[in-house]
Amino acid sequence: MMHFLKIFLVILCFSLTAFAESNILGEEINILDGDLIDQEINKLNSTNSLNFNSITPFNKPQDIALNKVEINLWQRIYSGYAIKNKNNLRSKKYEDWYSARPEYLERMMDRTEKYLFYVVGEVEKRGMPSEIALLPMIESAYNPIANSKSKAVGIWQFIPSTGRFYGLKQDWWQDKRRNVVDATNAALDYLQKLHALFGTWDLALAAYNAGEGTISRAIASNRAKGLPSDYAHLKLPKETKDYVPKLQAIKNIISNPNQYGLYINSIPNKPYFTSVEAPALMDAELAANLAEISYDEFLLLNSEHRRPLIRTNEKTQQLILPINSASTFVKNLNTNDKPLVSWNIYQPKSGEKIKTIANKFDMTEDDLIKANDLNPKKIIRSSSVMLVAKKEKIETNANQDISESKIQNNDQTDLLSKPIKYKVKAGDTLTKISKRYQISIDEIKGANQITSPNLRIGSVLHLYKNN
Repeated sequence: MMHFLKIFLVILCFSLTAFAESNILGEEINILDGDLIDQEINKLNSTNSLNFNSITPFNKPQDIALNKVEINLWQRIYSGYAIKNKNNLRSKKYEDWYSARPEYLERMMDRTEKYLFYVVGEVEKRGMPSEIALLPMIESAYNPIANSKSKAVGIWQFIPSTGRFYGLKQDWWQDKRRNVVDATNAALDYLQKLHALFGTWDLALAAYNAGEGTISRAIASNRAKGLPSDYAHLKLPKETKDYVPKLQAIKNIISNPNQYGLYINSIPNKPYFTSVEAPALMDAELAANLAEISYDEFLLLNSEHRRPLIRTNEKTQQLILPINSASTFVKNLNTNDKPLVSWNIYQPKSGEKIKTIANKFDMTEDDLIKANDLNPKKIIRSSSVMLVAKKEKIETNANQDISESKIQNNDQTDLLSKPIKYKVKAGDTLTKISKRYQISIDEIKGANQITSPNLRIGSVLHLYKNN
């Protein structure tokens, strides 16, 4: 049980491209920040002592040239490029930035290997350009628990409202934005919608980054002035202006890493993971043990689970496992004679303190705090519930249905009430509604798929307020 509290060792430090924040378990995670990346790029561009054309290649025994003749996933990807190349100074600066950090690129590619086959397959099924499968590299460095300042989560970096709109459930138990399978399908749905709306992939990608409303307003402004309304001519935020060039840089590097003094390992053109049916309620650590994989590996493939106890309200649930471990899991599960659950749900008594509860269940205070994301400085509500270690002769129930209103949680961002239905009146604006209900404009737009700054009188908005 103690192992669930380990820091995610496999989630590596992103050096200058990231900063640290705590996740729901109190563990330190990395957050990609485009502004920080850009600041470092600007520093490098102004430093004459750095020579980007003389980067030492990785010390690998294989011949780089074999990458293009060997049948592998990279070959499959760059044979499917369909977005017109637009190389410019912006894409060049990101090529230089990645070239200057071969270790960072290698770490990102190592993470990518777990998920890329699935993403490429889903992109191809929809007839989309294969470059789309590379987008998580610039969104999250293919880190399934990457979390941004705007509360965007997962490899596709969905904000809560847009994720919810596309069916990605977020509650105390799980955050489907971290589920690579579900989030990929949601992201591709969204990108196809944006492409249908704007007509070109560069504008669709810009809208994915900045929002539909931002791109629509920029297009309308240019048209009103008689100016071209393509991506290159729009007045956009710097991050959005650099978004497509970042993807172009990744494309160029993957197509010919040797040109940049880099080495990229080939990835087999076969699935890394598959899904297996599991009981509706079981310990996450036990699931990893039954699959005979490390707990870290299990977490990276099933990162939507936010608790050491994984559960569903259905009869069974699907877990993602390395393809070679799936049959091992099924075999060991069928012969397992030990309890599937070592956690239970407990409702504190009035006035009970964290220390008292921890002692009652033979837990350390730190374990109890981390398992439930408790604030040790706050008083425990007697109406709340929490996870505790299973102990004989103390009545608890792991199958208990939990109302979100009973969860004492420090991260309230994703624990949202049912939407308020608001009918737009004359004189209403997004700014006024945002201030009235204390919900950001982006959250309102994302939850209602608003693409225009103008609201239609009589239309109904769904407003998600934090509990």
